[in-house]
Amino acid sequence: MKKIRSVCVYCGASNAVDPAFIDLAERLGRELARLGLRLVYGGGGVGLMGATARAAHEAGGSVLGIMPRFLLQKEQIYTDVEHRIVEDMHTRKQMMFDEADAFIVLPGGIGTLEEAVEILSWARLGLHAKPMAFLDEDGFWAPFFELMDHIIKGGFVPEGFRDALVHCHKPGEAISALLDRAVVLDM
Repeated sequence: MKKIRSVCVYCGASNAVDPAFIDLAERLGRELARLGLRLVYGGGGVGLMGATARAAHEAGGSVLGIMPRFLLQKEQIYTDVEHRIVEDMHTRKQMMFDEADAFIVLPGGIGTLEEAVEILSWARLGLHAKPMAFLDEDGFWAPFFELMDHIIKGGFVPEGFRDALVHCHKPGEAISALLDRAVVLDM
């Protein structure tokens, strides 16, 4: 078993969201810090992104933010933590993947969905075996799981791929699911 030391969190960067989403992000950040897991995230100081990072940092956790230069103003880099500035989104996503042992997907928009689907696609192609959990408390990701069931039922993805689709409702459950699924990729 590979030890999980860093967890990449994908999430929204909007402040115009239900405060319950911000609260969930903060609780996840604190739980990662409590367990000594480094948070790897998109580097922003806004929305769920900023909430997760601030909570982890304020709880004494290690945080690495990775931000493309063109988003510095829009996502307002959170400068209280270690961060790396990169030139483009592709570099950001690759670096976040490389720095993480596992992934948690909080509620978010198109960017969050795109990042999560890419990691699932890479797993489906056998490029990695890093575990991923989707975390919400209100069924935010339920339509995504319905779509995945539809894709599996249609024969586009094997039934066994369901094991990669973990849906949790509490931060501790999501982290436990990652730890339970951690494996070493033999490439």
